[in-house]
Amino acid sequence: MLNKLLTLTLISSSLLLSSQVLAATCDDFTNVELRKLRSQDTLNLCQFKNKPLLIVNTASNCGFTGQFEDLEKLHKKYKDQGLVVLGFPSDDFFQEEDDEKDTAKVCFVNYGVTFNMLATSDVRGDSANPIFKHLGDKTSSPKWNFYKYLVSADRQTITRFNSRTKPLSDEMVSAVEKALQ
Repeated sequence: MLNKLLTLTLISSSLLLSSQVLAATCDDFTNVELRKLRSQDTLNLCQFKNKPLLIVNTASNCGFTGQFEDLEKLHKKYKDQGLVVLGFPSDDFFQEEDDEKDTAKVCFVNYGVTFNMLATSDVRGDSANPIFKHLGDKTSSPKWNFYKYLVSADRQTITRFNSRTKPLSDEMVSAVEKALQ
């Protein structure tokens, strides 16, 4: 029992130290700890330093919800090359489930999403989460669900795509491939 407790303490200390080291080496807008969808686990986005990010505000009951399927395909095709897809469910446009378990079901069960989905949060206005505050300041806030923001690996360039831009469109795929070079 003592060995088990000691092991857990060492693992916890290691994780805390890793998180602090990670935060110290990340000096951009991704230095935030966000809760994952339907989980108590958090994700520090600094772990994706030097990788391009595709950040999307999502909703479970939108005409564009089917884009989850192509976002997943994009994720699977380019994840080994470094692309990180991050989904941010939001009810800012009144099309997200009230209960997080229902949001998770749409993402994980209905669409088989394996890329990181964060807990439901605001993506517009004063109460926007810190990621979308930054994206809004640098480009513009989402005008609807499934706005996509491609952030360069060095975090210096942000390309915004509106809801109508399909994840597997030539425009999006070309931008992703350029970001991965």
